Amino acid sequence: MSEPRLITAQELADMLKLSVETIWRYTRNSKIPYVQLSNRQYRYDSEKVLRHLGMESSEQSTVVVREARPEYMTDKVYTYEDYLQLPNEECYHYEILDGMLVKEPAPYVHHQRVSRRLQRLLEDYLALRDPAGEVFNAPIDVTLSDTNVIQPDLVYIPGENREIVEEARINGTPYLVVEILSRWTRSKDRLRKRNIYEKMGIPHYWIIDPNDETIEAYALQNGLYVLRSSGLDVGEFVHPGFPGFSVDLMVLWRRPE
Repeated sequence: MSEPRLITAQELADMLKLSVETIWRYTRNSKIPYVQLSNRQYRYDSEKVLRHLGMESSEQSTVVVREARPEYMTDKVYTYEDYLQLPNEECYHYEILDGMLVKEPAPYVHHQRVSRRLQRLLEDYLALRDPAGEVFNAPIDVTLSDTNVIQPDLVYIPGENREIVEEARINGTPYLVVEILSRWTRSKDRLRKRNIYEKMGIPHYWIIDPNDETIEAYALQNGLYVLRSSGLDVGEFVHPGFPGFSVDLMVLWRRPE
């Protein structure tokens, strides 16, 4: 009898029409069976998962996630010139996503704590490998097009592309964009921003969830994002596209006593 084929969280999510985030949440709460490999990596026997959920192979499952709704402005198509005329409100920040203006509250404290730690790790890693490159943190304006003005949590611009770093903005395509989820941005970062980054040809996109303590690292292949690496809970996060880079996840997620 042949061994069952084990699939990744991304493959299971696609099969069940769920998000990877939901699969990991089910894994953490032991709501589905899983196989734990070394280095906190997980694989799944799809038939066992389906039986555990009381589903036949042909059935499908969907999950409706209710999130805090950000304040979307009018139906007008906004541009960078419109963006420059917006009021400066300390408690909010603006972005333009495919011409739609989005206004959102500032992130929570732990969001910023995780962002700071990851930025420090990236800067230390790149100091020896690309000393002319730079890592920037929000708030910073990144104009991917006239109708896409975005403030990612972290962006990496290689030294060979430093001409896109202008006085007032980053005007072009970063090599790496990192978005750290908050209660306001979960759907936006996973869907709308991911589609924009994919369309604009950004080679690497990482999604960090401090609440569920997960990392999803996507890389562009044939014009589409594929999951290249992931991290859950504790252990070490590594990435084949960034050899020698590692993140101690327990340290990354740590909160004060």
